[in-house]
Amino acid sequence: MKIVLTYGTFDFLHVGHIRLLQRAKALGDYLIVGLSTDEFNQVKHKSAFIPYEQRKVILESIRYVDLVIPECCWEQKVQDVQRHAVDIFVIGDDWAGEFDFLREFCQVVYLPRTQDISSSGLKGRLRNGE
Repeated sequence: MKIVLTYGTFDFLHVGHIRLLQRAKALGDYLIVGLSTDEFNQVKHKSAFIPYEQRKVILESIRYVDLVIPECCWEQKVQDVQRHAVDIFVIGDDWAGEFDFLREFCQVVYLPRTQDISSSGLKGRLRNGE
């Protein structure tokens, strides 16, 4: 069984998220999503409109996702890869090169993002009243 791992905040769930999860799952048999906690988002100077527990329930209901774990800090990725016997780490290509250090433990894949949609863009449009 091939185990795939990805991370994200998954706030304002949109088609780009679904496509990323679908493509990640297609790389293996079991998809684990490390979901950024509200506390970790503060460390990253981000805030989610939807609280962690609600985002977790939403992700758990998506057919491509097999397990959701909390992402509490940057440093946990190696531990998660080892703890869950991960074969493939997947993340959007806007992070290209940032997680190459994981290649020592598993395959690293940077997937292209869906064009013309992002959570940041959606949040900006909401703030501007669009």
